[in-house]
Amino acid sequence: MPAQADHAARVRQVCAALAAQGAGLPPRLAKPSSNLFRDRIGGPRARLDLSAFDHVLAIDPVAGWVDVEAGTTYEALVRATLERAVMPAVVPQLKTITVGGAVAGVGIEATSFRHGLVHHTVQELEVLLSDGRVVICSPDNADAELFHALPNSYGTLGYVLRARLGTQPVKPFVQARHLAFGDPALAFDALARCCDDATVDFVDAVAYADGGIVVCAARFVDDAPAASTYGVEQIYWHSLRSRESDHLRVLDYLWRWDTDWFWCSAQFGLERHWLRRLVGHERLNSRTYTRWMRAASRWGLADRWARLRGRTRESVIQDVDIPLESAAEFLAFLRREIHIAPIWLCPLRASRDAFVLYPLRERALYLNFGFWGAVETREPHERGHFNRMVEREAMRLGGIKSLYSDSYFTPEAFAQAYNQPAYAAAKSRYDPQHRLLDLYDKCVRRA
Repeated sequence: MPAQADHAARVRQVCAALAAQGAGLPPRLAKPSSNLFRDRIGGPRARLDLSAFDHVLAIDPVAGWVDVEAGTTYEALVRATLERAVMPAVVPQLKTITVGGAVAGVGIEATSFRHGLVHHTVQELEVLLSDGRVVICSPDNADAELFHALPNSYGTLGYVLRARLGTQPVKPFVQARHLAFGDPALAFDALARCCDDATVDFVDAVAYADGGIVVCAARFVDDAPAASTYGVEQIYWHSLRSRESDHLRVLDYLWRWDTDWFWCSAQFGLERHWLRRLVGHERLNSRTYTRWMRAASRWGLADRWARLRGRTRESVIQDVDIPLESAAEFLAFLRREIHIAPIWLCPLRASRDAFVLYPLRERALYLNFGFWGAVETREPHERGHFNRMVEREAMRLGGIKSLYSDSYFTPEAFAQAYNQPAYAAAKSRYDPQHRLLDLYDKCVRRA
């Protein structure tokens, strides 16, 4: 088949490129953009270009899978699968997230209460190892150890070249109900009931600064009286409090959070409609905001503005998964100590617990808390003070946090939270020369 033959040719080329680099500098992916939010301070690296791996290779709607190269963005993958009336079982919230990033990191969305995280939907992986070998691993073949250790390894065991992901059928529209609560306990009870409802296809929620919570339960439907669109004039996250129900085309629903980067576009003043019109719909997306944010970070604009006002500022950009029975306690902690709002809430169940570097109790219901902002205070604190508080509280409550942003764990706490004995065993088998970075060095020491 032409697509498979072209893929095999790309694999041969990248293997040759990696072999030509020899055993010198450790490799690092040459990527034009990234959805990581931690700065790197490490030394020089050899650049490994996998940008050619951006093709959707095959879709089988009946068997329920898609073969896709790891550099493919979810924007491109969703476009291809919807043409066959299916979608990836879990579609992360932002268009620019790549398949490889979602597998090697942690990807979540409003279908995760049923399908788990992105890596729980993976059926097979093709992985480039640091010595130039290519391994195809699955849950039950000879390289199952790599299959179960690769999620949350962030490219420290090898690089995904191709993934086979599970899909699910879609209908043309999504109908959403918005359930408003003032009491977190009542909100989380309702959220759990929605997760147990077989007629519901999507569940997430938003906790607002004034204490209110809106639970969003949605399902596929064939028809809609009218379909809402959210772009220049309408802002999605505001609509959750002004509408009891809504209808969106399935594509608009999948990218409902991308237009305003959830609500982070407000940091650039883009809740002002005149400014939204000036910027234009084609630039209201996560791709634009990421570029702006990274430029502002390079110049240190927010920190400088805080210092001019006599304040210290700490960026707190985190996603934390907490067992549902402890969710109200964690929310109270965030409101008391961190003061960042709104907060995205997304339930998830691990469909299997064999993924060793991101351990979750099988079939237990967790709630992901996504909070992205900064804490400002008049008194100085040690570097990472508030992020450390989040880590300690998450661990105390039996939770776990994603590693795409700043982390401050001690080596001992990190080893306990992320099953480093299992990681060390996989590392010794699949990167015995330690040509790739160590996970702790990469995610905590920012190598």
